[in-house]
Amino acid sequence: MSTPQLYLASGSPRRKELLTQLGYRFERVVVDVEEQHQAGEAPADYVQRLSRDKAMAGVTAVADRHPVLGADTIVVVDETILEKPKDFADAKRMLQLLSGRRHQVMTAVTVATQAQQQTQLVITDVWFKTLSDQEIDAYWQSGEPQDKAGSYGIQGIGGKFVERIDGSYYAVVGLPLVETDIMVQNFLSLSN
Repeated sequence: MSTPQLYLASGSPRRKELLTQLGYRFERVVVDVEEQHQAGEAPADYVQRLSRDKAMAGVTAVADRHPVLGADTIVVVDETILEKPKDFADAKRMLQLLSGRRHQVMTAVTVATQAQQQTQLVITDVWFKTLSDQEIDAYWQSGEPQDKAGSYGIQGIGGKFVERIDGSYYAVVGLPLVETDIMVQNFLSLSN
């Protein structure tokens, strides 16, 4: 691979695929950031902090002039944050909360260098159809919800639960393409 234009501080295969779709040359950097919600922290503040923490951990790890992209996605219903499920019972609880109603998917993206950082928050409203216990059980057995915020992936089998969305489909997948592309272009133009 040729010299990277930026680094991706994420192990997510979905983010890797989406950043590839944007056409950038990048390398992944593994970062270890504790994803712990703090008492009194609003969901939007939490997801933005995590994206910044990941990007800045990447900046520290690579010690390079190229920008680092960090991102995080959470699912929020009634101001309750739904992250990745711990087990089947946790996934079932989440999917029952989402069943037959609207929730929000918040994705924050941060692009950073040693000198500066920029964070963008994208909030998408998602409506689920009413789910039966059988649908939830079968979905868990598919293996798909086990590493997904809110216990579902819109880009996979979980897409059949989504009645409609208002916002960015790609933000729900894990990386809003338009906003990410604009931020990366700004950083690349500054580094040239």
